[in-house]
Amino acid sequence: MSSLPDSVSVSDNPVHPEFTPKGAPIQLGVLEQMDPEAMLRWALDQYGARAGIITSFQDTGCVLVDMMSRHAPGMRVITIDTLRLHPETLSHIDAIVKRYGLNLERFTPDPDALERMVRTHGEYLFFDSKAKQEYCCSVRKVEPNRRALATLDVWFTGLRRDQSTFRAVTPRAQWIKVDNRSILKLAPLADWPESRVLEYIREHGIPRNPLLEQGYKSIGCVICTTPVLPHEPARAGRWRWFNALGQEDKKECGIHIHGSGI
Repeated sequence: MSSLPDSVSVSDNPVHPEFTPKGAPIQLGVLEQMDPEAMLRWALDQYGARAGIITSFQDTGCVLVDMMSRHAPGMRVITIDTLRLHPETLSHIDAIVKRYGLNLERFTPDPDALERMVRTHGEYLFFDSKAKQEYCCSVRKVEPNRRALATLDVWFTGLRRDQSTFRAVTPRAQWIKVDNRSILKLAPLADWPESRVLEYIREHGIPRNPLLEQGYKSIGCVICTTPVLPHEPARAGRWRWFNALGQEDKKECGIHIHGSGI
């Protein structure tokens, strides 16, 4: 379900949170002040194959991949294929892989868990309740993402503070707990507004998912992602039938919901 480089082993001992594998101390405040390019270089130098970008290849993720290709070439790039992605998304991923010569690692849902979920609740269980939507996301996204994180000590993500109210306090560097081990989660572009992301994309000629030109602002699975109107926030198109829950609804699949940082 995934293809890992020969140098990567999921049984590698996790790094103590205070030091890198090379023995250099880690200070979150220092990382917070690094520009994105320096952050990528630092992670690759200190962690090697235990550092990687996990991306769905939306705009911010593609900017990270472009920066990586220029400043930290060879860093691992991982994506979670839910097996329900839009055809346009799959074609876009292929285009990015070809452009940058990526050895892309794809993590997919566990087939037994997927079959059990569909057999018990049906293919479209996410319409029934918020709990079932979260269950579907857990099987298709969260669990594959956890398997990917088992191979990493540093996780680069494309989260930005202007993407939603829930993400407005996203730190550029934080420690998170996943399966009782510490992972350094880095969001180098957290403080970038959308306008700056688009400017970078234009400047470097980075391909965009064609769905973004059709009114989509945040792209996930087929059916669970819809276009948004000009006055709507970016994530209003995610699980649109739950919008009536109000602003307190995080509109998250679960990948970026963790316990307290350390």
